[in-house]
Amino acid sequence: MLISPTLTKAMNQQIGNEFGASLQYLSIAGYFQEQKLSLLSKLFFDQSDEEKEHALKFVHYVLDTQGKLEIPSVNAPKATFSSAEDAVKAALAWEKEVTEQIKKLMDIANQENDYLAQNFLQWFIDEQLEEINKMDQLLSVIQRAGEKNLLMVEAYLVHISKSD
Repeated sequence: MLISPTLTKAMNQQIGNEFGASLQYLSIAGYFQEQKLSLLSKLFFDQSDEEKEHALKFVHYVLDTQGKLEIPSVNAPKATFSSAEDAVKAALAWEKEVTEQIKKLMDIANQENDYLAQNFLQWFIDEQLEEINKMDQLLSVIQRAGEKNLLMVEAYLVHISKSD
């Protein structure tokens, strides 16, 4: 076995966390779809897909390192939001929470001198910086625009997509 039982258990929990994040982002996407904000909705549908991909990376890692895959149950996502700001604040809070979860996984890998896991997890650490920055920037734009000007946020999303 290339992975310890302790790290296997923690990664299995993270698989559930990532699938939970995927569902939360679907819920946020639905909120924006109901508001007829198609680009914000698309952004969160895409984010949901990305979180599912993250979960699958952990699944493959656990299996590739001969760990026992045990996917935990996932809590239902928050279903309602009072505003666009509330929805994006939830996303930003989630990304900060996931960052702490990944750091704890890295702590275990470091304690166990598991260099394979450290290398694997470094990608997620780098990814979390990107995710937090993206949600923080979106929250800032939504706060500046205000709820009555969310179409300007949609225009902003068009602008940044053209610069990518």
